[in-house]
Amino acid sequence: MWLRWVALVPLALLSGFGMSDRGEALIGSALARAHGGYTVEERVAQYGALVRTRVAGAFAAANIDYPPKRLAFVAFKDERVLEVYSRASADSAWQRVLSYPILGMSGGLGPKTRQGDLQVPEGVYRSEFLNANSRYHLSIRVNYPNADDRAVAAAEQRDNLGGDIMIHGTTASIGCLAMGNDVAEDLFVLAAGATAESLPIVIAPVDFRVREYAPPEGAPAWWTRRYEAIQAALRQFPIPQ
Repeated sequence: MWLRWVALVPLALLSGFGMSDRGEALIGSALARAHGGYTVEERVAQYGALVRTRVAGAFAAANIDYPPKRLAFVAFKDERVLEVYSRASADSAWQRVLSYPILGMSGGLGPKTRQGDLQVPEGVYRSEFLNANSRYHLSIRVNYPNADDRAVAAAEQRDNLGGDIMIHGTTASIGCLAMGNDVAEDLFVLAAGATAESLPIVIAPVDFRVREYAPPEGAPAWWTRRYEAIQAALRQFPIPQ
């Protein structure tokens, strides 16, 4: 009886009661047919041709087959840019294929440490799942907090680290990367097709490949270690010429 009642409630109404993006994804997946939500496959069918017209030429110029099977997203907070890298095989070098402006990003430089700090995380992450029924058009969930986030929080006796960090559409952000709806479609469709490897997501305060940046005075020691890990991750991505 309860499931029948929920099936009649529009997803947008559930959102109004504060449901998280993850909660929407779970409801949307389980009840897609019942309440008119979408599956990932349906979203790819809906936007796939349009995305192809926007991005396939860039992959052809990079000599990478479309749709690409290997992707990585690299975001720089100071420049408000998200770059899309791809490679033809696990043994080949990454190439930057696309670059998009980040239209909405709350907080400032520095890692995320708790729920409600409005910070976009900084670190080496990966995609967890795709939400075809997001309040923000389409979204890709980042696996914050990851094992390192939890370890440093435990050492500092911090809890309530927050979560539900997404790369999504629209321009509004509360700790997420808001890319606008067209770009969210591009990223969603690309991520859905990238099946050869886990999709890494690097979020950096600055582009350490070309600029030095040190944690502010008084920052915890783990910030330095975090930035060293980000620098190491960025070395695999060539600086675009």
